[in-house]
Amino acid sequence: MRWQYKQRRIEVNIVVEVVNLDQIKSILPKLDLIKEIEAGFVAYSEGRVVVPPVGELSFESPPGDVHIKYGYIKNDDIYVIKIASGFYANKDIDLPTGNGMMLVFKQSTGQPIAILYDECYLTDIRTAVAGAVTAKYLSPRNVKNIGIVGTGVQARLQLRYLKDIIDCHNVVVWGRSQQALLSYKEEMVVHGYQITTTMNMNDVIDRCQLIVTCTPSESSLINTVRPGTHITAIGSDTVNKRELSSDVMLRADLIVADSKAQSQMRGEIYQALKDGNSLDNITELGQIISGKDKGRFNQDHVTIADLTGVAVQDIQISKAVLKNL
Repeated sequence: MRWQYKQRRIEVNIVVEVVNLDQIKSILPKLDLIKEIEAGFVAYSEGRVVVPPVGELSFESPPGDVHIKYGYIKNDDIYVIKIASGFYANKDIDLPTGNGMMLVFKQSTGQPIAILYDECYLTDIRTAVAGAVTAKYLSPRNVKNIGIVGTGVQARLQLRYLKDIIDCHNVVVWGRSQQALLSYKEEMVVHGYQITTTMNMNDVIDRCQLIVTCTPSESSLINTVRPGTHITAIGSDTVNKRELSSDVMLRADLIVADSKAQSQMRGEIYQALKDGNSLDNITELGQIISGKDKGRFNQDHVTIADLTGVAVQDIQISKAVLKNL
C-alpha cells in the first residue's frame, strides 16, 4: 500500500507494509519467540520501556472487550499500537472470538511502517509464549501432570508452547461442557499428549503440579492449592475477571507479575488487593529472567504468575515478524 500527500510543495511518499495473517503464520516458525519475549520482559523490568495504561472498551450485550495496548522501548526504531478484541459469543455464530491488528510506526518520525493484520493471532501467540517463559522459571522440577483450565484458543496454545519447556505429556483439562472437552481432547492428542477431561476442578488441583488458567471467568475457579504447585493465570486481563480466590493468592510463597504497575489495576493481584488483602511477595517476571530475583528455589513452594499482558510483548513480536518479512 502506498500513501502520498503534499505539504509545502514537497511530495512525500509513505510506503506502509500490510502483512496478512497467512504471511504472519509463515514467518512465526522461523522465530525464537522465547528469546524475544524474555528480552522484552527484561527491558520492561529495567525501566527501558514506556507503556501507558491499557485503553479499554467493555461491552455487555453481546459480551466483549477491546484492549488497546501501546508503547515503545527507549532508543529503539519503532513504537507499536495494538488493538485486540474478544467477543465471546462469536463462537455461537461461527465467528472467531478474537480479532485485531498491530500498527507499527517509526519512532524517530512517527511515520507508519506496517499494519500487521493478524486477527488477534499475534496476541494469542505472544500470550502463549509468555506462559512458556513463566513455566521455564517457576515450574516445579518434576511435573507429573499439567492442568489446563479452559478449552478455548489459549488453552490449546499454552499447551503447545509448553511442549519444548516442560517434559510432561499428561494433561488434565477442565471445561464447562462435555462437547468442548471432547473437541479439545481430539485436537490435542495429535500433539502427543495424554488428555484427561473433567468438569470437576478438584481433579486439576489434586493431580497437577503446573496449572494454567485461561478463561474469561468473572468469579474464582480455583479456591485452594496444594504445596509444590505453580499456577500461571492469564485469563484475568480486565477489572471484572478473576480465576483465583484471594485464599489461593495468600497461600503463594512467591507471586510474579508481568507488570507490577499494571497488576494494581487488573488481574489476580488486583482482585486480591481489592478484597482488602496485603501482598508483599510480588516480583516481576523480567527480574527473574535477568537473575536479579529468584524464581522457584523450593520444590514445595506455591508460586503464582499473574500475566495481564504487557505492550512490550506486542513490540517484540511485531519487530521479530517485520525483520523476517
